[in-house]
Amino acid sequence: MRKIVHRHLGKVVAGTAIAVAGTAVMVGITLPGTAGADDTATRAGQAGQTLRQEADAGRAVPPGVVEEAPAEGEKGAGRDPLTDDETERVAKIALNRQLLQSSEGVDGERGPQRLGVDLAEPEADEVGDPNAPRRADVTFYDYRDDTLVTRTVDLSTGKVVQTGTQRGVQPPLSRDEKAEAAKLLIADPLGAGLKADYRDATGKELTSADQLQLSGAVYRAAPGAQPAVLDRCGEHRCVRLFPKIKNGPWVDARSIVIDLSARKAARLDH
Repeated sequence: MRKIVHRHLGKVVAGTAIAVAGTAVMVGITLPGTAGADDTATRAGQAGQTLRQEADAGRAVPPGVVEEAPAEGEKGAGRDPLTDDETERVAKIALNRQLLQSSEGVDGERGPQRLGVDLAEPEADEVGDPNAPRRADVTFYDYRDDTLVTRTVDLSTGKVVQTGTQRGVQPPLSRDEKAEAAKLLIADPLGAGLKADYRDATGKELTSADQLQLSGAVYRAAPGAQPAVLDRCGEHRCVRLFPKIKNGPWVDARSIVIDLSARKAARLDH
């Protein structure tokens, strides 16, 4: 695999972390690895040995029991985390017809890109009040004009009580955005190295983002520190991907930035 890397993207990452450094940005990210896998295997082996010993001793081995997760109520209280029902309900309330028709998602389809739903912070005069209104902030990114839209929904009344818009604000990427970035990279000539590494590692062709496990970080430009095509990153929504071949190694693609707003990829200057 070491030869694979020298031919293509530079290196296949074998560790559980990547330190990302560039002339325009420095990003630290911990990649999901195999932490805990050995412990799990050890515990499983010990459990299996105990069962075998009991069976050898003539004692009946009790059947395995899987406990069901406790049922979640439809509504939370106070500062409890949002329930699944609450999350879905406020997301639908926040996405009204006007916002749906006037905005665009990461894939170019009508409607903004949903980023997250979070329990809203209480107002200053509500801190410590057990009867304070329970609200949720729903955040969207409108790729039509690179605007972050936050709509606050009162969970009791089911009404939008506040709407805010910001530009130049880049919250963490959603899973759909990372998948779209991978799709654009695979289709771009700059994705040739990634596809070659995938072919060498698996013997198959890389044609879809679904074949990869994806981590990524927002990229912000510094004037003059990267190709001119990436100068608007920060105003535009841009991403550096950290792809992992499923059941295989990480592949180093840090030198490539995908501008999701412009739907283009570019290689950073070194």
